[in-house]
Amino acid sequence: MKEEYTIGKLAKESGVTVETIRFYEQKGLIKQPSPKSGYRKYPFDDIIKIKFIKRTQELGFTLNEAKELLELRVKNNAKCGQVKAKAEQKLDEVEKKIKDLNKMKRSLRKMVDSCSNNEKSVSECPILECFEKDKKC
Repeated sequence: MKEEYTIGKLAKESGVTVETIRFYEQKGLIKQPSPKSGYRKYPFDDIIKIKFIKRTQELGFTLNEAKELLELRVKNNAKCGQVKAKAEQKLDEVEKKIKDLNKMKRSLRKMVDSCSNNEKSVSECPILECFEKDKKC
């Protein structure tokens, strides 16, 4: 017989909280088992699923995307290329975010560098002026 886990033990073994497990159940990521002897018993496979979900989140995938990947994992006719396409799409999103963050960084650096006198009144602060005016700083 395979080992089964109460929700508390499942949470501990998976490295998440009980609330996270309940949330995943609501989102359809894992199934809520029927009670046995007054307790819901979760299979070992749910530990693997939860760790899979957490890893996808660490890599920037949404819960819906994690669910799609889980579904592909168990789909008999799914191909690795389908998973690769999803990973490539996520990579494109990450690269765009990095580009946007670098643009923000350059703008902030320019604003910080524009403030050469720490003793100026805030009414003359070039950083605040950049926020108030519709100009590029």
